[in-house]
Amino acid sequence: MFNKNLSLFLVGSLLLTLFAAPAALARTKEEKEAALAAKVKAGVAKLGAGVDAKISVKLRDKTKLKGHVSRIEEEAFFVTDAKTGAETRVTYGDVTQAKGNNLSTGAIIAIAAGVAAGVTLLIIYLIIAANG
Repeated sequence: MFNKNLSLFLVGSLLLTLFAAPAALARTKEEKEAALAAKVKAGVAKLGAGVDAKISVKLRDKTKLKGHVSRIEEEAFFVTDAKTGAETRVTYGDVTQAKGNNLSTGAIIAIAAGVAAGVTLLIIYLIIAANG
């Protein structure tokens, strides 16, 4: 009985992998980045602007910003450093990770999972391209 269940599980996993992997690989890098940017935009909008909207942001160029969201625009938001008072414009597409005091755990997990999935798919694509 155990072997039969294990066999069914393995066959199901294989079928899922065969049908889900091509769909995931079919998304372009631009589509993945746009989806992540939309998630970040939604998270920042939910966080809001003001001194109480604390945020920590990691950018694609490995820069880390900490402070509060001072303004929100259509294509970007502004992070004001608490220590220096310097205001930095951040476009949604430049963000790889955002953590705020009002971001829900689900939003943080979704952003991190999106980045992890994008990196994983990019690595798989590069391996396939190198071998193909």
